Amino acid sequence: MLPPILVAGLDGRSLLLEAPLLRREGHPVEELPSAHELFATLAAQRACRLVVLGPRLPDLSMAEAIRRIRNSSLTRHVSVLAILPTGEPEDLDGAVLEAGANAVIRRPLEQQSLESWLAKLLAVARRVEARVPVQGHVVGTPKAEASGHFYGLTRNLSVNGMLLASPVRLAHPDVELEFGLPDSRPGLRALGRVVREAPEIAWPYLGYGVEFLFIPEESIVTISAYIERAVLASLQRISSAPIYSTLRREFWVYEILKPIQGPDGWQAEIRRAAREAWRPGATGPFYVVLGRSPEDALVQARGFIQRHG
Repeated sequence: MLPPILVAGLDGRSLLLEAPLLRREGHPVEELPSAHELFATLAAQRACRLVVLGPRLPDLSMAEAIRRIRNSSLTRHVSVLAILPTGEPEDLDGAVLEAGANAVIRRPLEQQSLESWLAKLLAVARRVEARVPVQGHVVGTPKAEASGHFYGLTRNLSVNGMLLASPVRLAHPDVELEFGLPDSRPGLRALGRVVREAPEIAWPYLGYGVEFLFIPEESIVTISAYIERAVLASLQRISSAPIYSTLRREFWVYEILKPIQGPDGWQAEIRRAAREAWRPGATGPFYVVLGRSPEDALVQARGFIQRHG
């Protein structure tokens, strides 16, 4: 199962509005009643990668809660998205950012802005791909009359779909799929729909991006567990890279880690901490950029800091 998104300090109306978007990638949303409950849950669930905070915490101020998250080696790995009601003081935005939040969004929320930050901080955030490379055999059955089976390959996989290498042209968009994953039982099933042609798949195969329309419960549990293992392994590999350079910008100190090679290019992680609390290596996550080469990844990292720092 994918790791939860932890939520604290939002009123019931706020959570009702945000929860559908937060859950859209398959992550459960877990609401916690206080900052101390949040800290305990974070320490116990090291797989958690995103906390959504509001100012309605009964035991700590919002800024102090974020500061404690960043100061603890057990919790500083998570990304923090702060959501503030319209009536909160204007200077709270700066205080929350200075404490260590990755982003602050004000109400009334713009769905595009919220989705953009969710993409940065969770779905594609830190460029740890939820769509993981995998070489697996696929048996496909197009949902059309008088059509037979075909035998293809999956090149990568997520809980939402796969990149399919097919030996035949798919004239009908819907296809039943049966496939296996390394170190898991065979016979995983899904009903998919072709949403794009994928020219990155080389001859003799034809490439298709397939979105899953339905996955049986037993199959989605296996797929989610496989992806989570791959994501955590990638996180550990990225986090072990040494610091390449350090930049100061306003009240933040940014660390750019030495680029490492991933399945789709060179990745350079950006970390940051408030200037007053900064110590080498004691920083929290901010983002991971992707480049065609180590040098390009470093250029992309510096550019991202200039745009979003």
